[in-house]
Amino acid sequence: MPKIHIHLLSDSTGETLEMIAKAALAQFDDAQVSRHFWPMVRSQQHMDRVLGEIAAHPGLVLFTLVNSELRNRLEERCRALALPSVAALDTVTAVLEDLLGEQAKARPGRQHLMDDAYFARVDAIHYTIAHDDGVSHEDWEEADIVLAGVSRTSKTPTSIYLANRGYKVANIPIVPESPPPDALYSLKRPLVVGLTTAPDRLIQVRRNRLLSLNQRPETAYVDEDRVAKEVKYARRMFADNGWPVIDVTRRSIEETAAAVIRLYDDQKGSEEES
Repeated sequence: MPKIHIHLLSDSTGETLEMIAKAALAQFDDAQVSRHFWPMVRSQQHMDRVLGEIAAHPGLVLFTLVNSELRNRLEERCRALALPSVAALDTVTAVLEDLLGEQAKARPGRQHLMDDAYFARVDAIHYTIAHDDGVSHEDWEEADIVLAGVSRTSKTPTSIYLANRGYKVANIPIVPESPPPDALYSLKRPLVVGLTTAPDRLIQVRRNRLLSLNQRPETAYVDEDRVAKEVKYARRMFADNGWPVIDVTRRSIEETAAAVIRLYDDQKGSEEES
């Protein structure tokens, strides 16, 4: 597969472009890509410097620019160089303009304004970090979501991912020798979700964890019978309490989080209907 250059130009932080490029490139195995990142492009002088680099390293140009003069300058130069250029948000924005009957505001970085949603997300991150691994169960009722599962079922990374989406998340390890606090069974507001996985996969993950810590890889933590009993114990707890369960065996963190969000939205929808 030939190596290509991709230029990402934005009049703001460029986070949106990075996510779009990453998602698109994930569809191609072993893609050889050199990324050139150009954030905060808001002047003709800056644009001219970027255009010089594009000419030196020709490739796909992906951009989000609201200034019409800068856009025109970029598109004209790309046409002259016979390079493909894509305005990443134009199609979605145009459809929304039609549906809403309103013209989009041409303001750089508008999606990153520190509005109420931004501060709610920051609050969610702070809450989630403070309620990791069973800590501070006294105020779990303030959570949107509580994740429960045996050790190494991706509770913490899934919680952090959800927090970055604005959800307050607490998580708790399920250990047969140390039952969860009673507070877990009396929660009213949060959605409690059980995370489980195949015992053989869990043993592999735990063994790799031990090796990364330079610890002996053969302990009760990875004993086949003990791990199977742990998983069975957790599954029984989930079933007895009627909590939805997500098997994370073959799921990425993003896929697990998406499944949790669907469950959360379904719960909220049911509450609104009742």
